[in-house]
Order: sequence, then structure tokens, then C-alpha cells
Amino acid sequence: MFTGIIEAFGTIEAITREGTNIHFDLVSEIGSELKVDQSLAHDGVCLTVVSVKGNAYRVTAIDETLLKTNLSCWEVGKKVNLERCMPANGRFDGHIVQGHVDQIGIIKSIEDQDGSWLFTVNFDDHKSNVTVEKGSITINGTSLTCFNSKPGEFTVAIIPYTFENTNFHQLRVGDSVNLEFDIVGKYIQRITQGY
Repeated sequence: MFTGIIEAFGTIEAITREGTNIHFDLVSEIGSELKVDQSLAHDGVCLTVVSVKGNAYRVTAIDETLLKTNLSCWEVGKKVNLERCMPANGRFDGHIVQGHVDQIGIIKSIEDQDGSWLFTVNFDDHKSNVTVEKGSITINGTSLTCFNSKPGEFTVAIIPYTFENTNFHQLRVGDSVNLEFDIVGKYIQRITQGY
């Protein structure tokens, strides 16, 4: 389980395709602390570390992951948001995040608020995912609060710390982002609407 509090960046150094899988080789300041078989969220996608060498490590994405996330758009040099699993005795600073992306969203607009930024995101509301006004949303693994919530669209406010310490500063209008909707909302919707 994750909390959506980003702790470091990973930078993609190499991308290798093997059959339907893609291997991503990254470097990070936390790379030397990782171990093989560890779960690590990359832009909100839970991937397993398969090798570690110094600050460099490798993860592998299968076809199912590539179809439901924006990983197939990743390029060498991209900075990726990283979060290790929450320790059992750790603080719960964000919200419950599984690292299982529900769908991709598209950045509709970025509005500079002279000290913060408003990001409006569109998503396909035919996939039964919903946001709740002042509820939780995860964008590229970052725990945020959404507002202006409507079918297929919501807005988040990004403070300067989050802008600089996550990859929000790299995002442009039209970019795709990984969305994980609030787990409590998902379960309530499934109970009331059925599967």
C-alpha cells in the first residue's frame, strides 16, 4: 500500500522491449536502498524491482500495465515520481493508494495562480470512475484533493512544493497522466451499482 506522498524522482536511462514486456532502467537517489522483489510506485504504477546496481535499478511492465497506464509513452530522460510502500509503523500522510492505475487522464488546462497552479484533467467517464468534490485523487502517484468535480473532469490545486518535488513541473496541456481514483469511492460505487 502507498499513500501518494512522493519521496524521490527516478530518471529513465534505458527502455528495452522483450516480447510484450518493457524493461525500464532508472537511476535515483534512493536506488541503492532498493532491493530485488520490492514494490515501488512509478508515477502511481506499482512495479517490482527486478535488479539493482548502485543507484540504478530495473523494473518490468507487462502488456496489461502498458494498456492501462501512460508507461508506453515514457521516454529516456523522463523524470518519474517514486514512492516506496508505506511501512507498517509509518505516518499516513496522504490517502489509501494501491498503485493500481484505473485509467489515463489528459491535462486540459494549467492555470498559473501567481504562487500556485490549477490543473484541470479530463478523463473518460464511461469507465465508471467518479471523483467527489473535495475527495482524494492520485495523479501520477501524487495524493491530491479534487474540486470542480463533474463527469469526466476535475481540477486540483498544486502548491509550489508539490510543483517542484513531483513531476508536475514537467506536465503540459495535452499530456497523459495516470489516475487512481479514491478506493472508498470505488467500493461504494460498485456496491450501489453492481459489477
